[in-house]
Amino acid sequence: MQAAAVRSLCLSSMANSSPRPSSSREVDRFATEPPGEDVEYGFPAAFWRAVGKRRPPGLGRTRAWRSPLRGPWLTSIFGAVLLAMLPVVILTGLLDYIAYGPQFRQAFPVDVGWMHLPFFDWPTRPSWLFRLTEGLHVGLGLVMIPVVLAKLWSVVPKLFAWPPSRSIAQLLERLSLLLLVGGILFEIATGVLNIQYDYIFGFSFYRAHYVGAWVFIGAFVSHVVIKLPKMVRALRSRSLRVELRTTRADTRPEVVDSDLVPIAPAPATISRRGAIGLVGGGALLVAVLTAGQTIGGFTRSWALLLPRGRSYGDGPNDFQVNKTAVAAQITARDTGPAWRLTLLGGPRPVQLDRTQLRAMRQHAATLPIACVEGWSATQDWSGVRLRDLAAAAGVPAPESAMVESIDTGSFGRATLQANQVLDPDALLALRVNGTDLSLDHGFPARVIVPALPGVHCTKWVRSIEFRSR
Repeated sequence: MQAAAVRSLCLSSMANSSPRPSSSREVDRFATEPPGEDVEYGFPAAFWRAVGKRRPPGLGRTRAWRSPLRGPWLTSIFGAVLLAMLPVVILTGLLDYIAYGPQFRQAFPVDVGWMHLPFFDWPTRPSWLFRLTEGLHVGLGLVMIPVVLAKLWSVVPKLFAWPPSRSIAQLLERLSLLLLVGGILFEIATGVLNIQYDYIFGFSFYRAHYVGAWVFIGAFVSHVVIKLPKMVRALRSRSLRVELRTTRADTRPEVVDSDLVPIAPAPATISRRGAIGLVGGGALLVAVLTAGQTIGGFTRSWALLLPRGRSYGDGPNDFQVNKTAVAAQITARDTGPAWRLTLLGGPRPVQLDRTQLRAMRQHAATLPIACVEGWSATQDWSGVRLRDLAAAAGVPAPESAMVESIDTGSFGRATLQANQVLDPDALLALRVNGTDLSLDHGFPARVIVPALPGVHCTKWVRSIEFRSR
């Protein structure tokens, strides 16, 4: 009961005009004494009580965490923001996986066992669908980094709490919290490194990011179920409007019984309004420096974090290139006058050179091309409709099409769904923005399909096999 009395004394001192405790001796005793008999323990109570009496140095409620800003209310503010953003990031990430066509075993990772998503044909309309989902997934994932760091800062005392648990149920909660924190930091770190093509971690990004996402999703759902009622109560405990008007000089610790509230608060160096503004400003800065890669137009010049740089050549071909012809080991001999497009699937193979393709009926379409790194660009494409090529091959109603590139790398082939082949704007593009494709952009011919991931808009096409089943 003595510890409870001291706790009450500490809370009373927080409520007065001075943020300092009334007695450092009382605070030190409270910080070092094990919980009293008034603390409730779950089964097996004797075990948890014994653990609580053997506190390692540096753990428990100590004087190390002194910011008067910490408390359930500020933590809940950051949590509410993440609760609004994370479902969007999760959903768009899962949709992007489906966009890659896991039913054709071309979404990575390929073999995911029971973690596979339901298969369905990815739509071609609206044409900017993949641009939207991938842009939101990458963009919001970057924007929320300052919020995630602020949330972790606000709950850091809990990471040093002692005893680590007072019941089996609380132990399971702490384990889910470990998976939640570890999961989100892992997903952010691997995602940012993937944007920059910096695979320093030495394992498959695709498999690790996918499996890590499911681990995080499970922990996130559990955490929301457990903590949502507490978050709502904490948000109602203080007025946001009042906090936004409170100056640094008037900032006081929260008067609540929580492990987040410091037992020896220092004078405030920033108000809660300032902390929220700092985090919000950081998120806004990240948005300004990245959103242009998806939005395009005049905002593209602001995208200083654009992963592929900001200049790719001269004139009409000056837009993003993920893999250059040099990187793919494509030479002038491969794409010169001897190049032929082979159409398969019909009664006999059909070969067409570029002159014959140009002589076929041409179609123009303004379509975006978007990549997994988050960038996208809308260009004016022209070439031969894929459905016209299917008819020329003798397969007027294909159920799928296998496109193969001269590039023999990991993404040198892609399978298209029936709706992607037959869409009126699905093209074997020969020209872009009124001029021939450059070698880096897929000369002599490349695929461009509405809402198709950029990596499947195959460059340097050498054959298309139209399949009727």
